[in-house]
Amino acid sequence: MPIIYRIAASIFLLLTTIPFVNGQIFEHPKQQLINADSLRAEYDKAPYFGLYKDNYFIFGTSLNHKPSKENTNVKFQVSIQQKLTKSTLPGGTYLYLYYTQKVFWNVLEESLPMKDLNFNPGIGIAKPLFHKGRYIGKFSFQIEHESNGRDSIQSRSWNKISFGGNILLENNWLIHAKFWIPIVDGENNKDLLKYKGIFQIGTQFMTNDNRWKFGLLLVKRKDWKPNFNIIGEIKYRFSRKADWSIFLQYYNGYGEDLLNYKMFKSQLRAGIVITPPMFSDY
Repeated sequence: MPIIYRIAASIFLLLTTIPFVNGQIFEHPKQQLINADSLRAEYDKAPYFGLYKDNYFIFGTSLNHKPSKENTNVKFQVSIQQKLTKSTLPGGTYLYLYYTQKVFWNVLEESLPMKDLNFNPGIGIAKPLFHKGRYIGKFSFQIEHESNGRDSIQSRSWNKISFGGNILLENNWLIHAKFWIPIVDGENNKDLLKYKGIFQIGTQFMTNDNRWKFGLLLVKRKDWKPNFNIIGEIKYRFSRKADWSIFLQYYNGYGEDLLNYKMFKSQLRAGIVITPPMFSDY
């Protein structure tokens, strides 16, 4: 367990030193949309290591049960990507290696146990999108694996072929969507899609000074009913030079972690988040 702590801490500290993309700092979406040619050149440079999804450390408790040591915990996520190609592939795409790790840490219980660790490596291609000389987002295709690294009856795992996209609307709105072809191979989670879902859609609004961000993500569970896992987020950055923000996250639904994916949760947590310079993937 101490080894896990050191690895997570080292990666988290490393990520705090990367407030840029390929040497270019982006303060606001307006700056991202100015020079498509320079952005294309940046994509073509040497392999680049950086942030993929949000990297955060948050603490909170349950809203649908009386707060206790069991349902009050720390949730943190480390997410990185590595571009594997020095130049464009056919179709103007790039090959990436992805890795995301999400941890649920019951810091109020004796011995501070980490209740569940979810590992999500993947490989895929991404295509940046330009319109009238402006960078507006990207499409991606990935092959992903997700598991909690346990054995016996606590083992959870599945694979998916996923298709996703992020599109910037004007300067303040981002919309994103992702759907997947699942391959559920875990013996103890055959009904995983009923809880983890079959596709997701979301949006994010940013203020003009890029200090406030408001996000909403809906994950559709597998049936014909209008049921969703809902994630709402608020981020506040103290200054435009800061590379981290105050973070509030609300989770309502199933499948927040793999071990207890059948358990309904209504959780509110707060902490800090480090976001990718342009926009986060989901």
